[in-house]
Amino acid sequence: MQDETLTADDRDFVTALASGLEVIQAFDEDTPRMTLSEVAAKTDMNRARARRFLLTLHALGYVRKQQRHFELAPKALQLGYAYLSANNYRSVIQQYLEDITAEIGESSSLGVLDGNEVIYVARSAAKHRLMAITLSVGTRLPAAYTSMGRVLLSQLPDEELARYLEQVELEPHTECSITDTAQLRNCLEQVRQQGYSIVDQELDPGLRSLAVPAFDANGKLLGAINISTNAARIDFDTLTQSFLPLLQDKVQLIRTHVS
Repeated sequence: MQDETLTADDRDFVTALASGLEVIQAFDEDTPRMTLSEVAAKTDMNRARARRFLLTLHALGYVRKQQRHFELAPKALQLGYAYLSANNYRSVIQQYLEDITAEIGESSSLGVLDGNEVIYVARSAAKHRLMAITLSVGTRLPAAYTSMGRVLLSQLPDEELARYLEQVELEPHTECSITDTAQLRNCLEQVRQQGYSIVDQELDPGLRSLAVPAFDANGKLLGAINISTNAARIDFDTLTQSFLPLLQDKVQLIRTHVS
């Protein structure tokens, strides 16, 4: 069997499975509870189709129904837990993230790339809050505007990176945000060469972050590890002269202990 991604019109593509997962993913922080009509509108399905998927997910225990509203049931956590359980290196990395926070008082996270976004899969949070949104395991942020995202994009093979750059929509989040694809391409090439990324207030005003790639003992990319800071408190010299060597030491330990 060839290692390639199916398209929606491929004979092996299971449309019903894809649609069921789409319904699950429709529930989020902004829409934790929805009516049938709202689910249908958000997933661009007709009401009859959305109803079948909701009732099936309800029968399987992944969705709860309260009068006219549907919401995810605790069993849905098993879908995410399966990923975390299959990647048991996470507990090792979690300890190193906590060590970073204890040493410098800043938040540190592990992220992986999923499409155009970076997903937080482990995190050690400092006491001070850096962004308007609450960051936690499962949070998704645009890869183009995060240090972890740029590190992970820089690790893509040339063909995959070219496809990403062709279809990504660059929308400014702050006045510092990159909005030109050529500029982002040059930035990612620099990240690839130097082995780390610094993103300064491109996603959220005042947020400055540094990230490096993390590999296992076999050279497999596990994700990217970052340190998130407040731009008014931490300058670039501190990032490059103090925080960068700390991150590099931690990823070297990860490479030694994760196989």
